[in-house]
Amino acid sequence: MEKVIVSDSPHIRGKRTTRGIMLDVVIALLPAAVMGCVYFGVKAFLTILISVVASVATEFVYSLCLKKKPLEIVKSFDFTSVVTGLLLAMCLPSHVAWYVPLISAVFAIAVVKMLFGGTGKNIVNPAITGRIFAFIAFQSAMVSGWVAPTISALDGSVTSGATQLTSMLGGNGYSVSLADMFLGTGMAGCIGETCKLALLIGGIYLVVRKVIKWQYPVIYIVLTGFVAVCLEKFDFSYFMPSILSGGLFLGAIFMATDYVTSPNSTAGNYVYFVALGVLTAVLRKATGIEVVSFVILLMNLIVPLINAYVRPRPFGAPGFVERIRTKMAEKKAKAANKEEGGKQ
Repeated sequence: MEKVIVSDSPHIRGKRTTRGIMLDVVIALLPAAVMGCVYFGVKAFLTILISVVASVATEFVYSLCLKKKPLEIVKSFDFTSVVTGLLLAMCLPSHVAWYVPLISAVFAIAVVKMLFGGTGKNIVNPAITGRIFAFIAFQSAMVSGWVAPTISALDGSVTSGATQLTSMLGGNGYSVSLADMFLGTGMAGCIGETCKLALLIGGIYLVVRKVIKWQYPVIYIVLTGFVAVCLEKFDFSYFMPSILSGGLFLGAIFMATDYVTSPNSTAGNYVYFVALGVLTAVLRKATGIEVVSFVILLMNLIVPLINAYVRPRPFGAPGFVERIRTKMAEKKAKAANKEEGGKQ
């Protein structure tokens, strides 16, 4: 007997599929991936390749262990593992040891995604968690992977070693121009986070394709910069460096907007992205390091709580303004009834 699923109306059938959405995300990530390979050379390409292949292979092997047929696995392939592997690689230094993306990708897919039931069942973002796993488990390898890009900066200087964000948070300021920060030239950093122009192009593509809403990453990015300004005694010279350095653009556009690990309602998403912006700026100031990955992971764990208290409005139910008007009308009716009762 087949299982019958009963749900409340209305029933809406959309043309978008998980596979189509994931393909859009892959396409949106390509500009940043290409620029990472141009800036950091063939080692960046190898890091991306290892991460993506390891992610896909891990999902395939895990599915085989669940006694699924190979043809069935191929037919149900939805490119989520490709997105996870690509995003994970974008969060890693280009010259990191080969085993870092390999083991981190296996952990992200097998433990964070498949162990919880596969696509749509994970409670935290697999790529974010894989990146944090790499940061904790292979700290020395991660630090040694930071290198200057092969493309020189616009102002003629090239920086290596600590990223611009770490330098700025340490009170040493920043040594490259805002144009260099925006284009990613002359800056040490992760493969996919350096060229903000490429990330913006990918983000605009996702907005046009209606995969994400533009308001959410904008809230995250702008609020992070504004809170950073407040923490620096309203010195607005900190605004642009705060949003253009580190992995803020990559996290805000491609990771914080993940359907599975973000709130269900519009109001819940506003709460979520406001909290992301505030926490990122505050914890950056408190720790002196980049914390975007840790903040997104933390907020992923809080999403169930947000969903419990900030619920979406049922279809056909009155909105906030309508509810206020109804309550005011009820109060006026009660007051009128009391006056009539007193006169009698």
